[in-house]
Amino acid sequence: MTTLMRPLAGALFLALVAGAVGAQESRPAATPGTPPGTAPAAELPDAEGHEIPVHLRNESHVTHGSITAAGGRITYQAEAGVQVVYAKDPYDEDPPAPGAREPLPPRAEASMSYVAYFRGDKPDPARPITFVYNGGPGSSTVWLHMGAFGPRRVVTPDDSHALGAPYKLVDNAWTLLDATDLVFVDAPGTGFGLIRGGKDKGKAFWGVDQDAHAFANFITGFLSGHGRWNSPKYLFGESYGTTRSAVLAYVLENEKLVDLNGIILLSQILSFDNSADGPQDNPGVDQPYVLALPTYAATAWYHHRLPDQPADLQALLAEVELFAVGDYAAALAAGNQLTPERRAAIAAKLHQYTGLPQDYIERADLRVNGGEFEKTLQGAETTTGRLDTRFSGPTIDPMSKEAAYDPQSAAISSAYVSTFNDYVRGTLGFGADREYKAEAYGNGFTWDFQHQPPDQGEKLPQTTNVMPDLADAMKLNPHLKVMMNGGYYDLATPFFAALYELNHLAIPASLRTNIETHLYRSGHMVYAHEPALKELHDNVAAFIGRTH
Repeated sequence: MTTLMRPLAGALFLALVAGAVGAQESRPAATPGTPPGTAPAAELPDAEGHEIPVHLRNESHVTHGSITAAGGRITYQAEAGVQVVYAKDPYDEDPPAPGAREPLPPRAEASMSYVAYFRGDKPDPARPITFVYNGGPGSSTVWLHMGAFGPRRVVTPDDSHALGAPYKLVDNAWTLLDATDLVFVDAPGTGFGLIRGGKDKGKAFWGVDQDAHAFANFITGFLSGHGRWNSPKYLFGESYGTTRSAVLAYVLENEKLVDLNGIILLSQILSFDNSADGPQDNPGVDQPYVLALPTYAATAWYHHRLPDQPADLQALLAEVELFAVGDYAAALAAGNQLTPERRAAIAAKLHQYTGLPQDYIERADLRVNGGEFEKTLQGAETTTGRLDTRFSGPTIDPMSKEAAYDPQSAAISSAYVSTFNDYVRGTLGFGADREYKAEAYGNGFTWDFQHQPPDQGEKLPQTTNVMPDLADAMKLNPHLKVMMNGGYYDLATPFFAALYELNHLAIPASLRTNIETHLYRSGHMVYAHEPALKELHDNVAAFIGRTH
């Protein structure tokens, strides 16, 4: 999960893997720039007598395990650790004059935590390698790791609140280890990672562009440290992780000269103007209402709130999508010029497709945002989920206008985070004396949403839109394949908005066949619904298999 998705959007474990080999090995910690096993330099005073702190260090711990999956036994090597990345050095462009005594500005650095899995007794450089991350922004990757593709996963109820601990940890029959080696990467300031570099150190990593460069530096450092430069390479991002993937792919290709084999997007959002969370704050831009409508319809269908409940979800969605981009979009575009008769007719149709009361829809001026829909659909006492609208929970304040929380996040977060904390220390042997931060919120966390798209000289003062980055990445590497996966019951990043974005990429017709899309009867965390997890695994494994 993540803020945007709690991944989205996106995502370690409880007991020793069944049949795991007991051998473990530790890799010596090292200060960046020093050989492994070298002790970090002691703190020394600078020219003015201030102490210079010891830098962050690369650290890792290796274990071996095996699980039953993919119709047989899969053995693997697991490596849990932290890897240091740097923001741009403040003296890169304007170094001090020779002999100058001015104090050196602190160089921002972050240790990014990760867990990597390599199939077999030792890594095979010929295997594909996939870098996996959730989003937020400000989320760790515990969600994808624990729920989707790690060798072990936590079991949670399909659409209701999990019971308290102990939680159930099982061999993951749908781990992606059968198709690719995996590196689950936590964003700077999350997981076991730390950030150093002065008062405003977070600004060096917490932003659209800063974050993409940090991940690019992590990936190239990991490829160097593990001898994987010639492996087929993939990105897998959930929710804000899809935003990251678009910028990261461009940075890797344009600045690092790294071509990717594929980008896998889960619960995609590339243009934040399409979000259903707060379109009322951007009057005149009605697109979010149009693109959210099919998700409203799917949700009302799931909860049996439609006045004439159809039997076939797919047929319903096909009808709603045509209405959304046709009569509904035209009515919203008419604004105050819409006649009362036409307004009433559109409201009646929206009632038919959403289950919301017609008078409520008319009072909302035909524009109901995501939070209002979640609060209203099932009555004053029951709130519908946001990340996964199959979930429901008690309403915090029956008099509120919008939902005050997300029932799915409340239902499964403890299971994921608790099980991970037990698994990473007890099985992977890492982090015993560290806090694992599932999210970066608090401690001065703020996100710079302004972005400098390709071929622009500065960040643009507009809502985040990384569609140009993905389009340029595809044009720079015309063999790059893109896979979009989305859930019908996702209101954080509605599936119809994702399709709209991909259909509006500025790419030539010859590259449109490089994109494939898959939709599932699940929510933002598609993998939280077990049948959808199996479908997701099979689709992603096949995508990787035919693109390298």
